[in-house]
Amino acid sequence: MKSELKLPSAAMLVIGNEILSGRTHECNSFFLAGKLTEIGVHLLEIRIVPDLSDDIIFATNELRAKHSYLFTSGGIGPTHDDITASSIAKAFKVEIGIREDARIILENYYLKTNQKLNAPRLRMARIPEGAILIENSVSAAPGFILSNVYVMAGVPKIFKAMVNSILPTLHGGKPILSVSVA
Repeated sequence: MKSELKLPSAAMLVIGNEILSGRTHECNSFFLAGKLTEIGVHLLEIRIVPDLSDDIIFATNELRAKHSYLFTSGGIGPTHDDITASSIAKAFKVEIGIREDARIILENYYLKTNQKLNAPRLRMARIPEGAILIENSVSAAPGFILSNVYVMAGVPKIFKAMVNSILPTLHGGKPILSVSVA
C-alpha cells in the first residue's frame, strides 16, 4: 500500500557491510532527503541492509510496494560483493546480463582514461532486463531504473551526480518547507 500522504513518498535502501560495520560514513541519505524535500517528495523510510542477496530482495520488494519511489545506494561497483544489480533483477524476476549500451559507455570512458575495460569493470555493465540507464557524469558506470526503483552507486560523489541526473524526471508535489527556530 502506497503512503496515504498527498505527497509522493519515497524510501531509501542503503546497501553495504561497510556502512553497518562503521567503516564507512553514510552521507547519501542526507543528500537525497534534501533534494527530495526540494521537489515535494516525502522521504518516509531509510533502511540499511548488508551485502546479502536475500536481504536486498526482501527490502526492495517491501519498500517498492509501499512507496512511490525507492532509491538504492551501494553495491553496483566492480567487486565480488557488489551484488545489488543481480539482487534487484531477482526481486523483479527478470534476467540480467551485460547490456551493450552500458558496455559501450564504459569502453569509451576507459579508452579516454587510458585504462582497460577488464572483467571486474565490465561487471558494471550488467543491467537487468527492461531497465533504463541512469547517467553517471563522474565515472561513467551507469545506475539504472526498474519500475519505481532507482539503483545508484554508493560512492557519495557518484551518488550525487546520479541523483542530480534523475531529479528532473521525478514527479513531486509542492516543495516541503521547514523553518528552524533557535
